[in-house]
Amino acid sequence: MKLITAEVIDGKITVPADVTEGSRVAILATDDDGPVVLSAREEEELSEAKAQIDSGQFVDGRVLLEEIKAKSRA
Repeated sequence: MKLITAEVIDGKITVPADVTEGSRVAILATDDDGPVVLSAREEEELSEAKAQIDSGQFVDGRVLLEEIKAKSRA
């Protein structure tokens, strides 16, 4: 696991080139450039989410977006 920073440009998350296609990611968005401070419960939830991702229990973001688009067209 590594920590990277990314930007939202035109509503899309852009990541550095060294993040390979198919990488699993978790997104934590902040409203400012200040430090991120998590409560003990939030840290636990983040750890649980990472464990789920590591074990393959996740939804591919592209698939999710296509499903949302399909439902909004219906």
